[in-house]
Amino acid sequence: MDKRAMLGFTILLFYYHSIASNAEATFDVRHHLSTVTRYHVVKETKKHLLATSTIPDQCSPIHLNLVARHGTRDPTKKWIKGMEDLSIQLKSLVKNAKERGSSLENLPTWIQKWSSPWKGKTKGAYLVPEGEDELYNLGLRFKERFPELFNDDYHPDIYQIRASQVPRASASAVAFGMGMFSGQKEGRHRAFAVITESRANDIMLRFHDCCQNYREITKNQESVVQKLKQPVFDEITLSLAARYKLNFTWNDISSLWFLCKQEASLFNITDQACGLFTKDEVNLLEWTDDIETFILRGYGNSLNYRMGVPLLEDVISSMEQAIIANKEGHAAGSYEKARLRFAHAETLVPFSCLIGLFIDESEFEKVEREESMEVPPKPPQKRNWRDSKVAPFSGNNALVLYHCPLNNETKYFVQLLHNEQPMPMAGCGRSDFCPFEVFKEKIARPHLEYNHNNICNDKLEPMDNESYTTKLLQMLSWFF
Repeated sequence: MDKRAMLGFTILLFYYHSIASNAEATFDVRHHLSTVTRYHVVKETKKHLLATSTIPDQCSPIHLNLVARHGTRDPTKKWIKGMEDLSIQLKSLVKNAKERGSSLENLPTWIQKWSSPWKGKTKGAYLVPEGEDELYNLGLRFKERFPELFNDDYHPDIYQIRASQVPRASASAVAFGMGMFSGQKEGRHRAFAVITESRANDIMLRFHDCCQNYREITKNQESVVQKLKQPVFDEITLSLAARYKLNFTWNDISSLWFLCKQEASLFNITDQACGLFTKDEVNLLEWTDDIETFILRGYGNSLNYRMGVPLLEDVISSMEQAIIANKEGHAAGSYEKARLRFAHAETLVPFSCLIGLFIDESEFEKVEREESMEVPPKPPQKRNWRDSKVAPFSGNNALVLYHCPLNNETKYFVQLLHNEQPMPMAGCGRSDFCPFEVFKEKIARPHLEYNHNNICNDKLEPMDNESYTTKLLQMLSWFF
């Protein structure tokens, strides 16, 4: 009996380790790169989205609003300098370890000879060829998916294309347009216009640059984010220092995590900087990125997203104009069919919050009441908010307006597509296909009571920032 029990225990133990090994083998760091995640990776994993959407056969799309982030890009100029500094720092750490007589047998060989792949570059943050392909193919897919909307020759009054006045955003708009409007005239690409506004005045696509109150409150928010992140980085710093016998600092770990994300995203390299971290450490580092975005750009504060009200107003206005054109039977080619916008994570994230994505109905009610939202839970707990899903490179929200002649009555519905997949809306009973009036009254109207001036320029009450900061600091005890 003892032998049989021991045999059974051994089999169970072997089975457990097999499962654990398989789980570790299937872990792919490229799915955990926060806002540096590539778009094709997101399209491979759709578990958080609805698989299908049931739209009545008699319904037809009449207008589309797109809010898209730029495609994959190089690091910023600041981080290019940071990577050169990291190269110098790694050499110094290795030298010091050798002088101390530390054993470096566990140290990956690449560290001792690594130099920044961006060494010598003076400019950064521009769209890379892979990013161009992402937007070009996105344009092709939208054209194929909605032939009724994109069957007219290009005209700026039919297809309005906007981008922020940042090269990677306008280049993304051009790449998308080349896919969308290719082959319209004898197999050639059709010329099209991209409208931009000055950064200082672009309250629609770069509202975070034009909002004084946001800049003020962000100072408090950033200090809270650092306090939330610090225990994680302290823990991982100690862990890596012990593992590789180098005197890593908090700043070194931050730079190595950044390098991991860039190598995996841009070069498909996952066994260098990313290989320094365990699966659990990657999950924790990803979480620190997620909570930073949540607090500084997302549901952490209603100001983060309500400063995007001009964008939401523009979306609603375009739908209302499309409904009028449809009711009055305007001839094809005489009315707008799509508004296509290309900007940044700082645009896409707040807009996703404005329309109530990645939260449940009870949380949506909190948003309506402007109550504080809890920070996404720390791993291994599950969370809905993941930067890699919310705002990857080329991430996008499309609001498609449908005309539906149902029961001898004309009705209009809005379908929400997030990264091209039907997405449930908390403000519409978890449906991705929402009556326009419900979308307008339930989801949009609470925000439309505000305007850019009173949100961004009216003086903040002195207690607002203090109270908000206190609440966020209290969250520290929930995690640590």
